[in-house]
Amino acid sequence: MEALDKTERMNELLDAYGSLLTDKQLDILKLYYEEDFSLSEIAELQQISRAAVSDHLKRSEKVLDEYEAKLKIVFGNQQRRMLYEAMRALDNQKINQYINALEAIDNQEDIMTKIISVNAGSSSLKFQLFEMPQEQVLTSGNVERIGLEEGIFTIKVNGEKVTKKLPIEDHAKAVALLMNALVEHKIVSSLEEIKGVGHRVVQGGDYSSSRVIDDTVEQVIVDMSELAPLHNPAGLVGYRAFKEALPNAGHVAVFDTAFHQTMGQESYLYPVPMSWYRDYKIRRYGYHGTSHQYVSQRCAELMNKNIKDLKIITCHLGNGASISAVDGGKCINTSMGFTPLAGIMMGTRCGDIDPAIVCYMMKKTGMSAEEMDTVLNKESGMLGISGISSDARDIEKACEEGKEGAIIATDLYVNRIINTVGGYFAQLGGVDAIVFAGGIGENDHKIRRLVCEKLESALGVKIDKELNAQTRGVEKQLSTEDSKVSVWLIPTNEELVIARDTYQLLGF
Repeated sequence: MEALDKTERMNELLDAYGSLLTDKQLDILKLYYEEDFSLSEIAELQQISRAAVSDHLKRSEKVLDEYEAKLKIVFGNQQRRMLYEAMRALDNQKINQYINALEAIDNQEDIMTKIISVNAGSSSLKFQLFEMPQEQVLTSGNVERIGLEEGIFTIKVNGEKVTKKLPIEDHAKAVALLMNALVEHKIVSSLEEIKGVGHRVVQGGDYSSSRVIDDTVEQVIVDMSELAPLHNPAGLVGYRAFKEALPNAGHVAVFDTAFHQTMGQESYLYPVPMSWYRDYKIRRYGYHGTSHQYVSQRCAELMNKNIKDLKIITCHLGNGASISAVDGGKCINTSMGFTPLAGIMMGTRCGDIDPAIVCYMMKKTGMSAEEMDTVLNKESGMLGISGISSDARDIEKACEEGKEGAIIATDLYVNRIINTVGGYFAQLGGVDAIVFAGGIGENDHKIRRLVCEKLESALGVKIDKELNAQTRGVEKQLSTEDSKVSVWLIPTNEELVIARDTYQLLGF
């Protein structure tokens, strides 16, 4: 063991001070400590006696020890490693990012790696370009109305939005437009600077984490398209367009469903014949996973606590909405199900309903399965109840005007949220924090207030109503000091989760 320790120490000293030795000293030390040559083998190579080799080694080792005694570079490196290990034990993702950057500096590596996060829809493409691991956003933007007569391309340059309106035939043309803009506006000097592309993929089946895309992963995305027909095919089109535009970059699929794969059978199975699960994979998958993952981790950081010690309920409330129960950083239940239609009421989706309603109304109206799917996904929810809009801003305005449909829609929406939160409170065995995220969660102070008021008597939730009314779109603790549950507004950042996973999986 002592010999091994000495070998490790000499190799560290060589790394630190090797350039200060003579060529012969360096050669002999490397042959002995790095190449594991014997004294006789070195003597033969150097054409000197075995005794001379031994003498060279002793004198060279002494020189290295003297350098270390004066400069203490190796000692400093050892102390840094101990501190890095201690900080990593805190299990704080942001701290870990800084440690990685510091270690890259220590190792004299190129720490500037550009990663682009993309979210491709059927007629849209959103993007953010990051400098990793610093997590600096270099630019962001989106392409809208792809395939329509007049497309819209927007990119942020030096904090200002630059917009073009022009025909954008397909996703390949959208990606080409983006690549040209990155070079034209000198955001990158060359496309070769982009080392990785992270793709949001809604449905990833049984994958419990992100994956580097290869033929197998690509086929899984194809196979699961039936469960996410509006999203997975679009994600594939985006991936293939970026793969052609950036052939030397690595590509990673980040799945909305992955975060929820830690659920137990009691949460993900449906009470239907088990053959449906075995043969057709009928189960709760859950969606918005990257959002629930990000805001739960960020909540722990803001509370200055280890996420492993926390029970958190995350409410991603937007036109599509879902709620998750997170215990120790792992999802144990989530409201969306086999598809994103399930769970709480949404902008145009009905959420959970009695399944007999579907059969009953198909018989009554003669609707086909496709027509019923359209009604439940696109004509229900806030839009269906209010008869006004699926946009929460329009509903809020209509409520202020006293319109009954909007008031009913709001009451129904809040009711479905508190039912789910209450159920998760019981399953978790208590809750330390409730987090609001998503377009409504981040910007609609009225919905946040109504939800918290409904939870006050049961869970002891109290928020500063004045602070809540003044807060939108920024990280903020909304709960009062005497609240039994910490309440937070945390804007989600799915693109950052995608960039982090891409950076890690590609080994930068």
